[in-house]
Amino acid sequence: MKFSQWVGFIVIAVCIYILWNIKQLLLLLFTAVIIANFLNHGVQFFQKFRIKRGYAVLLSILLLVAIISGFFWLIVPPFAQQLSELFKLVPQGIDQLIIMIRYFISRLDPELINALPSNQKFIEQLQPILERIAGQGLSVFYTTLGIPLTLLLLLALTLMLLANPDAYRRGFIRLFPSFYRKKIDYVLKECDRSLQGGLTMILCQMVMISLLSFIGLSLLKMPLTLAQAMLTGILTFIPNIGIVLSFIPPVAIALLESQWKSITIFILYVIFYIIIRITEHKLLAPLVIENRKSLLPAFTLLSQVFFASLFGVLGFFLALPLALVSQVWLHEVLVKDILDRWHLQ
Repeated sequence: MKFSQWVGFIVIAVCIYILWNIKQLLLLLFTAVIIANFLNHGVQFFQKFRIKRGYAVLLSILLLVAIISGFFWLIVPPFAQQLSELFKLVPQGIDQLIIMIRYFISRLDPELINALPSNQKFIEQLQPILERIAGQGLSVFYTTLGIPLTLLLLLALTLMLLANPDAYRRGFIRLFPSFYRKKIDYVLKECDRSLQGGLTMILCQMVMISLLSFIGLSLLKMPLTLAQAMLTGILTFIPNIGIVLSFIPPVAIALLESQWKSITIFILYVIFYIIIRITEHKLLAPLVIENRKSLLPAFTLLSQVFFASLFGVLGFFLALPLALVSQVWLHEVLVKDILDRWHLQ
């Protein structure tokens, strides 16, 4: 290797080392970019009516504040009241479910029941893992500036990025060699499209499952319908794993009422997700994604494990946008520009 190549290699290695040590701050910056990108689409919508960007930014922020305020005013108070009761009932329902599973296994093979770990032993094995993931994810808040100042920093970064996104975009592109800047500009556009399509799909899925859950649980006269419906929608934001987790609270609470209700709710939620999948593929996907490649389920699951181990609980919840962006970069940079052009001499 030439001297210039060695210098370039050392510079890249040092940059990677620095980025690794500030990875939690980069996650905070990525969160600000996601929020700013979401608000920027609202700004662009208002600009279509020949409104100046400054006023469009103000309108977008005011609209977001109005939606959040209305949400906290109308929905959060009853949800918060029911949530505390929900956290009391769900563990009882889960205990009942575990008893039923153990009984079913004992009927199949009495010796197999002894091989299963007890609830206490299972919690003891799981606790260090959960503490490690939670500690990694939340350390970005309490090891930098504290939770209030970190949230204030997140808000300031979002507003700065939203005020003049093109300047930050050009600055980021200039970090790359001149011959590759056009490709980076294209990759950023693809990331924007992928995020817009993916997040729109998941938000529609969250709203639909919340509404269907509320209607279904109300018809079955289940307790805490609002809290269960809202929690189901929130968990749905987590791909794959969230869908499985969203089944647990309603089924566990229904099990405290009667066994047939828990089976009915389980079947009902399966039907709900089938309806949502059909609606996504037939109606939403052609309009939102526009024939672009969606995330493969295996890639999504692996990305959740990877980002949770890297960033902790925040990486787990941000796995979807991180996976969407990562897929574009891997496909456009690694596959197309490196692996597809790698020919043996």
